[in-house]
Amino acid sequence: SPMSADKVVVMCCASCGIAEVDDIKLKECDDCDLVKYCSVDCEREHKSQHKEACKKRAAELRDELLFKQPESTNLGDCPICMIPLSLGLSKSTVMTCCSKVICIGCSHADISRDIDRREVETIDRRVSLNLTCPFCRHQLELTSTDEGFDKQFYKQRMNRLEASDPVAMCQEGIEQYKKGEYSSAFEWHTKAAGLGHVESHYRLAAMYQHGEGVEKDIGKKIHHMEEAAIGGHPRARHNLGWHEVNNGRYERAVTHYIIAATQGNDGSIKALMGAFRRGFVTKDDLAAALRAHQVAVDATKSPQREAAEAYHRV
Repeated sequence: SPMSADKVVVMCCASCGIAEVDDIKLKECDDCDLVKYCSVDCEREHKSQHKEACKKRAAELRDELLFKQPESTNLGDCPICMIPLSLGLSKSTVMTCCSKVICIGCSHADISRDIDRREVETIDRRVSLNLTCPFCRHQLELTSTDEGFDKQFYKQRMNRLEASDPVAMCQEGIEQYKKGEYSSAFEWHTKAAGLGHVESHYRLAAMYQHGEGVEKDIGKKIHHMEEAAIGGHPRARHNLGWHEVNNGRYERAVTHYIIAATQGNDGSIKALMGAFRRGFVTKDDLAAALRAHQVAVDATKSPQREAAEAYHRV
């Protein structure tokens, strides 16, 4: 049977009212999904009438994106064992040859295999073993000095920078920051963030907050912190929670803390316990966050990683 009139949806330009037909295509508003326009002129003419509704809807869309639970942290999985990487920076390493982040377990296992294969007793593999990447198997030239290895690592990072690798850009930004070269660090992190690198968004937020290499700008700080949180950065998410607490928006703060806690962030668990004592979190929500936090932490564990940590504690 013919479709009833009340079920027919005709898209029209919000300004001039022209309908979308074969030879006329309408373009959605740049900031929201409420209206469409047939031309730039119509969009410009309708702007004053649409401004308030557009701003409100754009904020709603931003929140939908911001408060969506990420599938994983920004670190993702170790590309060798395929187990989620731990949040602790000391539990993984960035390989300068291929920019892959390798967990401490796989890195230690690679070293142990070399030692067992060559029956070398010394623990200084720089002198006795071939230093190879656990992922791409790139081999460094043997040298007995830290300076020799540093030069090779630097050369590898430069090669990755020439290839416009965002991981290498972020690492270069970190190195420049350590040297106090804040302007250079800001440039590298800006380039990496432009390519979607989550850690660089997080570090840009800190630089905008403290005015390092750039003028202080709280608005841009929050923007980059949100981009990092959307990308799965637990610490950025936790910091947004503190920001909302300082603004008296406790419901938003609690939501941030719960998301970060389910990613394994310890600080957010402490914050949720404090919020529970103040009556901002229910007992059931706190219990659910604690369980999810433990699941996230347990997911990063493996016998290889435990063996590596035990080895480094000796």
